[in-house]
Amino acid sequence: MEKAHRGFAFSSGMAALQTLVTTVHTGGVILASSDLYGGMHRLLTQITAHLGIEVVLVETWDLQKVEAQLKQHAGRVKLLHLESPTNPLMRVVDIRAICQLAHQHGVEVSIDNTMMSPVRCTPLELGCDYCMHSATKYLCGHSDTMAGVLCTKTEEQSKRIYFLQNAQGSALAPFDCWLLLRGMKTLSIRVEKQEQNAIAVAAFLARQTHVVRRLHYAGLNPKHFGDVVTVDPKSFEIHHSQTTGPGCVLSFETGSEERSRQLVRACKLFKLTVSFGSCNSLIEMPCLLSHASIPKEKRTLPGDLIRLSIGIEHIEDILADLAQAVEVAAATKEE
Repeated sequence: MEKAHRGFAFSSGMAALQTLVTTVHTGGVILASSDLYGGMHRLLTQITAHLGIEVVLVETWDLQKVEAQLKQHAGRVKLLHLESPTNPLMRVVDIRAICQLAHQHGVEVSIDNTMMSPVRCTPLELGCDYCMHSATKYLCGHSDTMAGVLCTKTEEQSKRIYFLQNAQGSALAPFDCWLLLRGMKTLSIRVEKQEQNAIAVAAFLARQTHVVRRLHYAGLNPKHFGDVVTVDPKSFEIHHSQTTGPGCVLSFETGSEERSRQLVRACKLFKLTVSFGSCNSLIEMPCLLSHASIPKEKRTLPGDLIRLSIGIEHIEDILADLAQAVEVAAATKEE
């Protein structure tokens, strides 16, 4: 599905990321998005950085800033790691342009494609050298398997990853492989339904301006929804030029941490958890859960941010649950 040379199944998404990071030796530099999955942020800043590898976080959606870092660390940057859209602020990265720029500097590019799944985006065809997934999410789809996948583009990369995976003993167990393959049989129809629901949810939230201050999602054309939608027209165009859909994950701000907490608590259909991409609708506040490992002074996330992963339930049920939760939040006094 990823049009890769090889795909390697790992015991988790973090195991796949750890192996990817291991391709960089002591003295090298890793550039990574300043808005990315909390587990990867922790791996890079609290573990990898102590192994003699310099980690530089950069706004990967700003090509000028990426180029400046490539020039500043010329000859030392070995890997540039991306997400698009980023997790959880849904910032759009121009994958083609950033790969071209990185390759001009002799730098390999990896991408965490979990947010899109291979049904919606195939980054290796856009120029990336490595593509990984937390298969626990969309690929499995049923919240009953932990797994990761790392895809390579060339035979040389495949040999490198095979050696590292074998040496580290991080391959996925046979039964979990079976569960993953079972889940992937319904991947395309799940993603299509989840995405339809997510677009409807985003449109609903964009109209709740008495509670929703900012909405982060690439599925709504900003020309039709005003300032509440943070994805600008250029980013919207870039996203849809490199994908076939916006995915099922979106986030929004209420302007008040207490208001956000009350909204999350009021939801009944949504399950409170850190994951996304499964059949069931999920909700969380990233600063308290998925990104809680990032020290408060280093966070680039607003504390009131709520992230939703939309499932395959009847859209009427999803919207009804959110509608009553929004009204609970509206009755909450701002801090």
